[in-house]
Amino acid sequence: MDYNKKELKIFRLTNKNGMLVEILNLGGIIIKIMVPDKDGILENVVLAYKNIEDYFYNPSSFGCIVGRTAGRIGNANVCIEGVKYNFAKNNNGNCLHGGNEGFSKKFWRGSVEKNKDNSKVILTYKSNDGEEGYPGNLDITVIYELNNNNELSIIYKGITDKDTIVNLTNHSYFNLSGNNKNNILNEELLVNSNKICELDEDLIPTGNFIKVKDTPFDFTSFKNIGKDIEDNNIQLKYGNGYDHPWVLNKNEKVAATLYDPVSARCMDVITNQKALVIYSMNFPDKLILENNKVANKRQAICFEAQGLPIGYNDCFIEDTILKVEEEYNNKTIFKFYTK
Repeated sequence: MDYNKKELKIFRLTNKNGMLVEILNLGGIIIKIMVPDKDGILENVVLAYKNIEDYFYNPSSFGCIVGRTAGRIGNANVCIEGVKYNFAKNNNGNCLHGGNEGFSKKFWRGSVEKNKDNSKVILTYKSNDGEEGYPGNLDITVIYELNNNNELSIIYKGITDKDTIVNLTNHSYFNLSGNNKNNILNEELLVNSNKICELDEDLIPTGNFIKVKDTPFDFTSFKNIGKDIEDNNIQLKYGNGYDHPWVLNKNEKVAATLYDPVSARCMDVITNQKALVIYSMNFPDKLILENNKVANKRQAICFEAQGLPIGYNDCFIEDTILKVEEEYNNKTIFKFYTK
């Protein structure tokens, strides 16, 4: 797809604490989240490319809105109301992150609203019937909202004129050390989940679940991300690290918490979604980041709040079906603080 750099726009959100969030109209990509550390020093806690042109390519989906469907669809097809729909086979015979372009390669219409309590970027996109193989004209609104409690909310809304599948998320790569100073292996993670989806060697859900207790996937109490990541566990081998959906405990307000002991930055992930796909940057693209470092393995971590990804034979498809009379409406909050 051909892009014109002049079409790129950067939207900025700020709050009274000095936080700054920058978002592109291309893919709704978050390129900057400036957050204070224990000494009040503001640094970027998401990975960003040095050259803005790299976002036109963006092989690792840095910071973008993922859609229509996040994650992988087994065999790149589904059946909705007895009709089979085929999608791009862009990942080992499966469909990854919506297809060849997905929402990350689209220009979104955007506007900014500000008041004393918060500031918002409102992005809209119309995905036409048949785009990337998906049924239905889908009207999507994504709202990024920053408030004075250092909470960045992402609200996803959508309506369709034909039954379809929708599973949206954001693919930001977090590193709380600030300005990508260190990798994430010594950052501590807590996940309020007792089970993950079992995946096959192509990272497609099998329909089964694995209890995290006594496995490398147990983050029910704080643990260094690097502690078990090289364990000889078949699920870790399949993913070359963590790249799995954690099924979230329904009675917990916070889905996950990331903590960097050096900067004392913390981030809570709060969502109404059923699952949290956690990805430990297992296949870096080697492009140059904003601090002139090469994007390397384990340099950051993604928290992709979403419905369960679709496995083979429409496994878990019920999580992603959007009917004509319904509204897709989901929300994820990234709350930043120090301790």
